[in-house]
Amino acid sequence: MNLIVWLFVGGLIGWVASLMMRTDAQQGMFLNVIVGIIGAALAGWFISPLVGIPSINQNSFSIGSLLVSLVGAVVLLAIVNLVRRGSVR
Repeated sequence: MNLIVWLFVGGLIGWVASLMMRTDAQQGMFLNVIVGIIGAALAGWFISPLVGIPSINQNSFSIGSLLVSLVGAVVLLAIVNLVRRGSVR
């Protein structure tokens, strides 16, 4: 059951991040899930120690963990846009 919630929340975070970065039309549902989960993992490694709030990948489900994971997904999409297009957009 934890895997299903993790995939759903990762997809939701990836979708919101793609809306914020205006890349939603280029991505499908599968890529939104991947971006959400990898972004949350990156946030768990880099952002969580700075702010002291765990990400969703660390078995914590709160507003703070959702925000940290969202920031990680947005940063991941910004890096992908920078590599792909040469600008963050």
